[in-house]
Amino acid sequence: MESKIENLEKDISFIKEKIANIAKTQDLNYDLLLEGLIESWHENAKNPLAKYGNKTYSQNDEDGITLEILRRMGLTKNGTYAEYGVGNGLENNTLILASLGWRGYWVGGQDLAFDYTKSSRLHYIKQWITLDNINQLTNSGLNYLQTSSPDLISLDLDGNDYHFIEALLQKGLSPHVFIVEYNARFTPPGHFIMPYNPQHRWDGSDYFGASLMSLCELFIKFGYRLVCCNAQTGSNAFFVKGNHANLFTDVPASVLDIYVPPRYNLLKKYGHRISPKTIETLLA
Repeated sequence: MESKIENLEKDISFIKEKIANIAKTQDLNYDLLLEGLIESWHENAKNPLAKYGNKTYSQNDEDGITLEILRRMGLTKNGTYAEYGVGNGLENNTLILASLGWRGYWVGGQDLAFDYTKSSRLHYIKQWITLDNINQLTNSGLNYLQTSSPDLISLDLDGNDYHFIEALLQKGLSPHVFIVEYNARFTPPGHFIMPYNPQHRWDGSDYFGASLMSLCELFIKFGYRLVCCNAQTGSNAFFVKGNHANLFTDVPASVLDIYVPPRYNLLKKYGHRISPKTIETLLA
């Protein structure tokens, strides 16, 4: 009887090992397929700027686009940044700038996953953002930076983004680069702006933010030009001040040729797990 039980246990163990190996193979095949798709999207993008997409600490491939934009502007050193909506601080659009030695401030509602109090180059403001307090929160950040406007602003708050962007621009902030999330559900020239709701919590649906065309029309009023959308997922749009337009003559004039459709289900994690110690070192 014991022999039968032992054999059964061995069979079960063998089957589990086989299933685990099959799962690993499937994961590997999926990763290889996805890497091929992402490479294809970059290479075949109508917008040459999208080809620079690459990930360091951004959620997708935004970091590479940011670096190429700043390289063309000659703004890779001694800059300042602001980011509204940073999650736990381990994955966002401005950590790459910290690696360049930039100083900045973050505003968000979550606790950070690392000890930012040791940083001499980052000011974190933990606060739920509304139209009633965004100017006050921004003033706190600007006072820390001792500037009237950061060189780059990123904003991704999963809801009231259009209204917050408008408030910052009306306040007079004029970064060289503005990175914003857009609702890719709406292909240009489609318009959509989520009505302002200070209690909004994103529910994972397509009810958030604003369409790319609606954002373009807002930024145009303040002298900005759309130059890129990230090719990997169609999540973030990059706007630059009009005085830099001569640096982006290779970018298509048509919003539709810059637009990237939603590919949210194809998020991919790169490399090893992000360590809070790495972030603390970057910001020291």
